[in-house]
Amino acid sequence: MEDIFLPGTEEEIGLCFDAFKALRPNLDNKEAFVDQVLRQQKQSYRIVAIQLEGEVPSAAGFRFGEFLAWGKTLYVDDLTTLPEYRGRGFGGRLMDWLIEHASKQGCDSLHLDSGYTRPRARAGKPARFDVVQLPGSRTGMRHLHQ
Repeated sequence: MEDIFLPGTEEEIGLCFDAFKALRPNLDNKEAFVDQVLRQQKQSYRIVAIQLEGEVPSAAGFRFGEFLAWGKTLYVDDLTTLPEYRGRGFGGRLMDWLIEHASKQGCDSLHLDSGYTRPRARAGKPARFDVVQLPGSRTGMRHLHQ
């Protein structure tokens, strides 16, 4: 059975490395990844992850921010699942957790930036989200908002 948890220690953050590397192939060093996450945590970045038999098959990186356009927002930077675990609903379970967490924290919105590299992954997105192409985007990013 899997558990959803918030990695806080260096060891727990390190368990998430393979999942994040699946999304961000430029990550090539677990120690550097842990150091980066620890630095970003000082700017409100957090990871929520699913742990299954000592492995992390799926994780999300998120932060809170306040924007003139959106109000208080839970902003999802990263949502990733290891290839061999895709299609098992882990991403959806993390999104459900994130939506509930945003609500408990009094957020006005939740935003997920998503690239075009895996368009089929969007097929499983919750129906309560709209996909909007960001005007003037040169990165090919899509923006999901609730």
